[in-house]
Amino acid sequence: MSKYAPLWEYVHKQGKGSLLLSFDSIDEILGFEIDHSFLRFKKELEGFGYKVGKISMKNKTVSFSKLKGDE
Repeated sequence: MSKYAPLWEYVHKQGKGSLLLSFDSIDEILGFEIDHSFLRFKKELEGFGYKVGKISMKNKTVSFSKLKGDE
């Protein structure tokens, strides 16, 4: 199981078309600070019917959106 699985499950359970989470919220969900390995693992989210969108370093947010066909 990926160290990011709790985040992927959280995003999936929200059931929204799109979701915007702050780095702080993500850290709270995961129990550790998000790091560069996130970029290697983000493709895993597609298995949950979502994809990682924009990662804003300025605003410290990550957007997630439902994959087409999973709506």
